[in-house]
Amino acid sequence: MTVHHLRRSLLRCGVGALVLAWLPMPSLAQAAQPTDADARAERIVQKMPPEALHGLVQSYFMGGTAKQPPGSIGAAGYVPALPAYGIPAQQQNDAGIGPNNYPVGFDARGWPTGVRGNAGDATPLPSTLALAATWNPRLAETGGRMIADEARAQGINVLLAGGINLSREPRNGRTFEYFGEDPLLAGTMDGAEIRGIQSRHVVSTIKHFALNAQETNRLAISSDIGERAMRESDLLAFELAIEQGHPGAVMCGYNKVNGIYDCSNAHLLNDVLKRDWHYPGWVMTDWGGDHGVTDALAGVDQVSGEDFTGDDNGKGNFGAPLMRAIADHTIPVSRLQDMARRILRSMLANGLFDAPPPKPVDFEADAKVSQDAEEQALVLLKNDAAQLPLDAHVQRIAVIGGHADVGVLSGGGSAQVWPVHGPAIKPVHPDLHDSASPWIVYDPSSPLRALQQRFRKARIDYVDGDDPARATALAKSADVAIVFATQWEAEGIDLPNLSLPGHQDALVTAVAAANPHTVVVLESGTAVRMPWLPNVAAVLEAWYPGARGGEAIADVLSGRVNPSGRLPITFPRDERQLPRPVIAGGASADYDVEGAAVGYKWFDRQKLEPLFPFGYGLSYTRFVYSDLKVSTGPRVTVSFVVRNMGSRAGMDTPQVYVDMPTADGEAPRRLAGFDKVDLKPGEQAVVSATIDPRLFAVFDVAANRWRIDAGRYTVEVGHSSRDLALCGTTDMKAASIAP
Repeated sequence: MTVHHLRRSLLRCGVGALVLAWLPMPSLAQAAQPTDADARAERIVQKMPPEALHGLVQSYFMGGTAKQPPGSIGAAGYVPALPAYGIPAQQQNDAGIGPNNYPVGFDARGWPTGVRGNAGDATPLPSTLALAATWNPRLAETGGRMIADEARAQGINVLLAGGINLSREPRNGRTFEYFGEDPLLAGTMDGAEIRGIQSRHVVSTIKHFALNAQETNRLAISSDIGERAMRESDLLAFELAIEQGHPGAVMCGYNKVNGIYDCSNAHLLNDVLKRDWHYPGWVMTDWGGDHGVTDALAGVDQVSGEDFTGDDNGKGNFGAPLMRAIADHTIPVSRLQDMARRILRSMLANGLFDAPPPKPVDFEADAKVSQDAEEQALVLLKNDAAQLPLDAHVQRIAVIGGHADVGVLSGGGSAQVWPVHGPAIKPVHPDLHDSASPWIVYDPSSPLRALQQRFRKARIDYVDGDDPARATALAKSADVAIVFATQWEAEGIDLPNLSLPGHQDALVTAVAAANPHTVVVLESGTAVRMPWLPNVAAVLEAWYPGARGGEAIADVLSGRVNPSGRLPITFPRDERQLPRPVIAGGASADYDVEGAAVGYKWFDRQKLEPLFPFGYGLSYTRFVYSDLKVSTGPRVTVSFVVRNMGSRAGMDTPQVYVDMPTADGEAPRRLAGFDKVDLKPGEQAVVSATIDPRLFAVFDVAANRWRIDAGRYTVEVGHSSRDLALCGTTDMKAASIAP
């Protein structure tokens, strides 16, 4: 530790900082203990000849196809049952925020109708990034249970869920599918959702392993990064989520890492996942993500979509080529047995063999789950002069843009959910090059109607915003103007920039000039540039709100619900603040630019002032922190008091950060703990956080271990990564932790 850093830490903590010694801790590396599922899987495998084992290691793509093989329900993927060995079929389906159910027909008006296979109505949760913005693992776990129950009612027992790629590139078209930029937040939230899914006799994947950070050139681009930086960032997120959620399968990605395709990468799949992390489940490819029969030796256990790739008349790398390789001993039969054993082990551990009949779906209850999540996901970014909540006696409200009269926006691609009773308006086909999304869908939950129900005595008028003159005239005549602005994202395409598309920036600027009481509600999949920010009174980030999102937005605007969301990603002022101002479009993306300093860590290291920092979010009340205590033991525990000093009940998300004393400054400050507390006016609570030792450590590549350097570490508690209220320190001895 340098003298400069020690002096900086003590000055920031001030006089009376708590300095405690650190005690040795046990190793975190514990090999997975054999379970009943392991024993049952082994007994089944020993009875099966290679030809039968082979039936488990490739799936058939069913999405959108008219002809289904016997036993398939027409979900995304299908692995036939093996009745002779009591093995049920795998019915696999995409499910980021609910069971994906593509439309397959069209009516006389040209509306998409019906859904593929056996899929039926489904309840969309808010986007995964919105779930991350709740900072509430309990909500993520509840949402996972809801998704799994609806999936099981359709006959689905494997969900291609658990997206956790860190938001290195906020313009990534799939940012909305992931849990943000921090390993601890992402790992904790994803682990909770996976736990919820698998508690319902459904296997969940975690994806896309690894460094799958953009859609541009996604099938070939190489994510280039050093081993230490990778272990301390993206791989740590996966590691934490796997430990906490125990997903049955890991899906490897399309991209390369350091020049080697994810699904051919023995270092990632064999060395890290299966050896270092003792992962007992199976590795499946993304659809068409395999690159040869030798992927089996690199760690792939199941190819998704047997007809996507291959050299055997289109029958796939794990079809006849795999059996030939086993016959000529290029791949040992013991590897085929291991592949099948891992698949069966996860199926058994998650109850696919013994699952009770599914229960009927209560769509009303599921919609309430979605609404509860969105209410806690909404982030109040600006609120000048307490513009929000809206005065209960407001007389005229202008609602402008965003199709707020009928619904709320959702993200596109394999995470798309066709909502109960269909979309709010005729879906638009984006017709974008390389887009994996067929439609732009609005979920049928109208913010306008919800506001009308909450302000029955007010006159509330709506215009679509296409005519700026009409919009400004309406804004002038109103007490408050609410502009709904949208930013659509989808799998397969990246955003060109972080600006609102179309003429929405000009619309907001014009409305704000006409009415100083202008509120902007953003329905976005990622960060948004805000050139109009100084001129509006309030900004509410709603993400993609899901079922009953309109009601959730209205409840926060009206004050029925106190906003408690916090940003899971940093909002930059513009693209020039990003590690790569232009999206990498060639053969590789250089992630060594930021290394492990992803998101807020990059802004801290480069001393950049973001538009809004990671962890940020306002409230209608005020919370204060006091009485910091840092205890020692096998792990460091931080405790402190949170008190609601305002006149409204509300939820708060105190955050704990650790400053790293290492001279290289790879990640200057790390999120090390968080909680969400609900307090009445004047009420207080003691919050504690036990810090994972890896968050004090760097990864020693030569030793293949986590290493804690001796020194004094600063521990801070705050409202965001840039608003830190309490400070303490702890002296730590050198230690190492096996991965």
